[in-house]
Amino acid sequence: MDSRVVGIPDVDGTEQVAVVIDVMRAFTTAAWAFHRGAEKIVLAADADEALAIKACHPGWLALKDGAPVSGFDLVNSPGLMQEADLAGRTVIQKTTAGTVGALAVVEAELVLCAGFVVAGATARALADAGAESVTFVATGEDGRAAEDLACAAYLGRLLAGDSPDAGPYLHRARTSPAADDLRSGRRRGAHPADVELCVEVDRFDFGMKVGIDDGMAVLRPLRTRPDAVSGVHRAR
Repeated sequence: MDSRVVGIPDVDGTEQVAVVIDVMRAFTTAAWAFHRGAEKIVLAADADEALAIKACHPGWLALKDGAPVSGFDLVNSPGLMQEADLAGRTVIQKTTAGTVGALAVVEAELVLCAGFVVAGATARALADAGAESVTFVATGEDGRAAEDLACAAYLGRLLAGDSPDAGPYLHRARTSPAADDLRSGRRRGAHPADVELCVEVDRFDFGMKVGIDDGMAVLRPLRTRPDAVSGVHRAR
C-alpha cells in the first residue's frame, strides 16, 4: 500500500483515504471515550463551534484541551477519561490539532482517526476497505510531532504486512517534546498517566471512522476483522 505523511498545512484536497493521527492526546482520548461508553464524538473546529453545538443539544458533553473552562464538561486527557461515565452519551470534541486535522480531510472517501491505542484496528480497517494508498496526517506541530510521525511509521510497517517491534516507535513517542510537556505540567489539563496511556499499542480493538451526520463531522468506533492484515497483532 502506498502512503505519504503530511502535516495539516500540506493537506491539498487530493486525499482519498486519510488517517489523521494525534497521539498526544486527541485520538487517544477519543478512544478512551468510546471505551467508557460514548456513542459518538462530534468534531468541532473551535471552542465557539463546540459551545454552539452544545447549545442546540443540551444533553451532549463538550470537551476541549487545556484547563477546564466554563461551558465544557470534559478535558482532553485519557487519564481523566478513564473514570468518566459516558454510556450512551454524545461528546463534542475540540482540540488544537487533532480535530482540526480531521476536519481538513473530512471530504475524503475514507477518514480514520488514530493513535497507538488503535493502531492494529486502523490497519485492519484500511485493509477491509481495500485501500491502495493512504495519506497520514500528522497533526501535531504542523506535521513535525515526533509521536505522530512515529505512529505513522508504525502503521506503515503494519500495512506493509510486517510484524514490527513497537518498542522503538513507542520510545520515540515517549521521549518526544509533547511527552515532556505533559510530564512537566507545561500542558494544562493533563493527568500523570497521560503519556503512558498514549503509548499503549492496541489497547482497543476498534478503529475510529469519521462520517457526516446532519452537516456535522462525527467520529464513531469501527469494528474490524481480526485477520484483515496478516502482520497486525496485539503488541505486549
